[in-house]
Amino acid sequence: MKFKNLTAAACGLLVLGGVVEAREIQLGHTLSDDSHYSVGADAFKETLERVSGGEFTVREHVAGSLGGERDMIEGLQIGTVDVVITSTGPLGNFVPDTYVLDLPFLFTDYDHARSVLDSDIGQDLLDDMEPHGIIGLAWSENGFRHMTNSRNEVHEPADVEGIKIRTMENQVHMNAFRELGASPTPMAFPELFTALQQGTVDAQENPVTVIVATKFWEVQDHVSLTGHVYSPAAVLGSSVLWGELSEQEKGWFHEAAQASAEATRDEVLRLETEGLDLLRENGMTVIEEVDKAPFQSQIQPVYEAFQDEYGSEMLERIQSFEG
Repeated sequence: MKFKNLTAAACGLLVLGGVVEAREIQLGHTLSDDSHYSVGADAFKETLERVSGGEFTVREHVAGSLGGERDMIEGLQIGTVDVVITSTGPLGNFVPDTYVLDLPFLFTDYDHARSVLDSDIGQDLLDDMEPHGIIGLAWSENGFRHMTNSRNEVHEPADVEGIKIRTMENQVHMNAFRELGASPTPMAFPELFTALQQGTVDAQENPVTVIVATKFWEVQDHVSLTGHVYSPAAVLGSSVLWGELSEQEKGWFHEAAQASAEATRDEVLRLETEGLDLLRENGMTVIEEVDKAPFQSQIQPVYEAFQDEYGSEMLERIQSFEG
């Protein structure tokens, strides 16, 4: 799919014969057009077009049509993509501070996770992105990640041993599954469904929102509510575009990103409530009662490795947070 490179000329307001031509913003994500990401994209579009009085329009590119999440983040850095809604999976490759959010069992529930991300801690992480050519606009949401697989039910760590599981391109996630005895295989999300279908991997892990949106029941038999990682999403902007905006225009983008995040969070909660029934209706075995303590115990070396490489300051701030 072709899309405009936002050069200074293209990004500026074009006045032809007294008519102002709106700037078209290219917004990409990897999920379907009926996913929670698209709900967020619709809210971003509606808000930006409204508050800008039509100076900006938004074109949504779904289902990885602009590439995987890593590809699109790289696009932000060079200005070929304007706004991306993405998981944090590949983000640590660009902004290492965000790896802390991928530590297993870091957050206890949705209120805890949202409170941290909406605090100064979350804002500091967003601000840390700008030196890397990425503008952190808002923290959105995927939800707590759970395991699905086509091999066996997962009740305890022993059930994970030997499973070939697709993970995001994220060392923290990969290390956690190695500690559980699995064989983690990183790959871009657009490749995952086919890999499951062909048996290249046995399993994957994602929130209920993504499992539903991608119809993984067509290629997976079991889902276990391990809730091993809280998965935020991020609404990100291009630093190339950002450098061409006025302060007022930047305010419009922040407002649109916040509206996107709120709409996505609402949709996540709806799907968390209704999604499990939909998975069952489509033939999946849903394991709701999973004892998380043995999983937590087994992945402790991941915390130690993280602190050795990245330090403990941000981790300690999150662990001591009282919202």
